[in-house]
Amino acid sequence: MSSAISRSEGRCARRLPATVGGLDIVADGGVHARRQNAPLRLFRPHAAAGEPPTGIVANVSGGILGGDRLSLSVDARADALITGQAAEKVYRSAGATARVSTDLAIGAGAALEWLPQGTILFDGARLDRRTTVCAAPGGRCLAGEILVFGRVGMGESLRRGAIRDRWRVERGGRPLWIDALRLDGDIGARMAAPYGFAGARAQATVLYVADDAAACVGRARDLMARAGRAAATAVGGVLIARWLSADPAAARAAFGRFWRAFRAETLGRPARLPAVWHV
Repeated sequence: MSSAISRSEGRCARRLPATVGGLDIVADGGVHARRQNAPLRLFRPHAAAGEPPTGIVANVSGGILGGDRLSLSVDARADALITGQAAEKVYRSAGATARVSTDLAIGAGAALEWLPQGTILFDGARLDRRTTVCAAPGGRCLAGEILVFGRVGMGESLRRGAIRDRWRVERGGRPLWIDALRLDGDIGARMAAPYGFAGARAQATVLYVADDAAACVGRARDLMARAGRAAATAVGGVLIARWLSADPAAARAAFGRFWRAFRAETLGRPARLPAVWHV
């Protein structure tokens, strides 16, 4: 059997078997798991004053290996906040691609915050990820993600591998916005190209799906005014805000400042991030 890097990335070891896991979450005045298959787990902390029912998603395996198959869904019939325990790590692969699917369904009158703590793409990672947001008329969703290209603290950049990261937003079964990032081949050249990422080591994205999304663009741009390489626009009923930064920590900080203020103004929730973000 050929060798591959273990989950610890510490040394070469026998190839680990691919993981097939899933988690289906229902928010209906509380947050609970309808299906929970390792390595995905749902934790339910006590919600602070002013916060909706809250769930924390954890990958207890410690990261994603090539060949893994993970699926997660959220059925938000009432207000909820779903966040992540920590940034997800996608390890380098000897050839197999990891596939991750996330489906967020928001019912009429419900407001869902989908706030994972980001994804760190190791050099050589192979990931195919799809995130779908389906909002009923009157439903609202504030969703975000931070992509980090390589382990910056170890002097690593993303130079090889294959990344495909797709978003699809629908309302009432009608597609409103479809977006895809694809990185393969000479990824290092794309990351360095001035017409590409121009040396950015992180990309952050916030989506706001709501009837008033277009009306919030001006305020979003105000909040991003001193954030460097950042912009916001609206397509149909979707507001899209994005940041690029050579410093992943700066991108995370800008993302967090925006999220705190924007959730307060649009959802009427406290201007803060979940406590797990500060651990």
